Amino acid sequence: MEEHKWKTILEPFKIKAVEPIGITTRQERQRILEAAHYNMFSIRAEKVTIDLLTDSGTGAMSAAQWGGIMNGDESYAGAKSYYNFENSVRAVTGFQEIMPTHQGRAAERIIFTTLGGKGKYFISNSHFDTTRANIEYTGAAAMDFPVKEALQFDVPAPFKGNADVEAMEKFIKEKGAENIPLCIITVTNNSLGGQPVSMENLKAFSDLCAKVQG
Repeated sequence: MEEHKWKTILEPFKIKAVEPIGITTRQERQRILEAAHYNMFSIRAEKVTIDLLTDSGTGAMSAAQWGGIMNGDESYAGAKSYYNFENSVRAVTGFQEIMPTHQGRAAERIIFTTLGGKGKYFISNSHFDTTRANIEYTGAAAMDFPVKEALQFDVPAPFKGNADVEAMEKFIKEKGAENIPLCIITVTNNSLGGQPVSMENLKAFSDLCAKVQG
């Protein structure tokens, strides 16, 4: 019994690094929010105790990740680090052509300047802000198709991140599949509150893309 108890209490990892964080009172947080006009991007990071603004790599790195940095090959060309990266991406995606970028929004810029332009439409459950900006920069339109309950904030629902697949299909028929180079599903649906998307909805979305592609 005692052995089982310890197994459930102990976390299965060791902390490799610590960083001090500031602790604010409720009154201080209220003043900080008011001074920032309730804009999270206008609050200095040191005033934030628990950062829930982003999911973009704010956690601690593992021992293997730190070790990978020390063992990495930073040669200007032909680095083994690149080939390790390339092999991993090919294994996961099955794609043969790999173009590394430093961040997702940089990849978006490449994709949408290639596929976008006036008269083009990109459809999604809800575009992330940088995705929309990169699409509209080319003159194309970013069209959102969330399910109706996503905007009913006082109505509980399990998958408010879902795409309205029927509305998407209707839109594709109206505009023509040839004018819609890419269909995007954002998981979780960040722009609508980080809401989850069901596997059933993902399958319906995938089936629609395969159907209109012919």
